[in-house]
Amino acid sequence: MKSIREIPESQRNIVLIGFMGVGKTTIGQLVAQKLNRDFVDVDQEIEKNHNMTIPEMFQQKGEAFFRQAEKEYIVDLCEHTERKIVSLGGGAFKQEEIKRSCLKHCTVLYLDVSWDKWKERLDMLIEHRPVLHNRTMDEIKELFEERRDMYADHHVRVDTDDLAPEKVADHIVATLKLGEDVSTS
Repeated sequence: MKSIREIPESQRNIVLIGFMGVGKTTIGQLVAQKLNRDFVDVDQEIEKNHNMTIPEMFQQKGEAFFRQAEKEYIVDLCEHTERKIVSLGGGAFKQEEIKRSCLKHCTVLYLDVSWDKWKERLDMLIEHRPVLHNRTMDEIKELFEERRDMYADHHVRVDTDDLAPEKVADHIVATLKLGEDVSTS
């Protein structure tokens, strides 16, 4: 395999970041189909590799165990693969090593959603997102804002408010195919 430094931008992995429930998996699968690339959902791969769900991992082994597994998997993926569409878990960019590796070796797209639009999805999300368990709405909003700041480092920002996943995927594909400057938001 080529050294990562030799991989042209068009061959780089495309990494989707954003708050939980923004649609990274759904949109990522659509983009992968449209660009004829493999799709990787990091959380699903970690669950497969460890034979347990992320909520089980948090409960049985703790968040630190999960974050270490997440870091090892993502950094390896960024440095040793190409032409993948990768969906990161909502908290992955908290880890500087993950953020640095993604920004250096991949094209990072931030799927942004407003608080009001995201709140509409909360009922569908809360059961499967351990980080939301036992939090008040104010605490969840604080987490949302904290994570939003964390996602500030990216190559392309994509506003998802009021757009169906298919439209977001079409916009991403058009942006990538036009070769727009991916260093700006």
